[in-house]
Amino acid sequence: MMASIALLLLMAVSGRAITREVDVFQVMEMRSIIAFFMLLPLVYREGGFRAMRTSILPSHIGRNVAHYIGQFAWLMGLTMIPMAQVIAIEFTAPIWAALMAAAFLGEKLTWRKGVAILFGLGGVVLIVRPGAAPLNPGHLIVLGAAFVFAISFIATKILTLSDSPTKIIFWMLIIQSVVGFIPALEVWVWPSAAIWPWIFLIAFSGTFAHFCMAKALTHAEATVAMPMDYLRVPLSALLGYLLYAEAIDGLTAIGAGLILAGNLFNLRRPNANRIQATPT
Repeated sequence: MMASIALLLLMAVSGRAITREVDVFQVMEMRSIIAFFMLLPLVYREGGFRAMRTSILPSHIGRNVAHYIGQFAWLMGLTMIPMAQVIAIEFTAPIWAALMAAAFLGEKLTWRKGVAILFGLGGVVLIVRPGAAPLNPGHLIVLGAAFVFAISFIATKILTLSDSPTKIIFWMLIIQSVVGFIPALEVWVWPSAAIWPWIFLIAFSGTFAHFCMAKALTHAEATVAMPMDYLRVPLSALLGYLLYAEAIDGLTAIGAGLILAGNLFNLRRPNANRIQATPT
């Protein structure tokens, strides 16, 4: 999950750089095609294309249609509002995911997980401060992305019960390449030389962030793994300050502190010292 967080932050930075010149549909298509070739070493390590066959293709299609919609909305929001606000609003997704996991996957919503969710939600509210300023359409777009991402998170957890993380990402790239092919052609422009490094970075970071997330979900419940993702809120605020001179005010700092406190509280369990490390 920590590797996934770092890669998603890199994806946000590269996405902001690319969308200044290239349409979002084209960004998503180029990312999927390039990332497919980046994934091939892992595919061959697991037995090649024959090993990528799946008996639950409709589930993969449903998960990736949802994720494609959420990713498009997320990148659109990134062009409309500050990065820290995009990430903050997106972090209603782990809340929806934790509640969906409890409702549909039978995972227990313990009081510790509940406290982590409440702290995270309180921190997000302090950062976004709804009602304190006119609502930008970008806020609603990213909020919609967050809800769709939650569906994608739960679908990923279900897919990990039968398919490997590599197989999940393999089908993600194929399905999203097919879904986005026609929309990308409609807006296609050839990127400048300065944009290409960012394109390769978003392809790598976006793909392997999902690989790391899928890997994490094979070793932990969604209600444990997903609240860790809250750490992206304070880290994105720091990146926004360092890269884009986006100020960090007192309420934002308090909100980030609540998010961090909730995560630490959830991870510090009474029986943590008795949990064995997962074999590698």
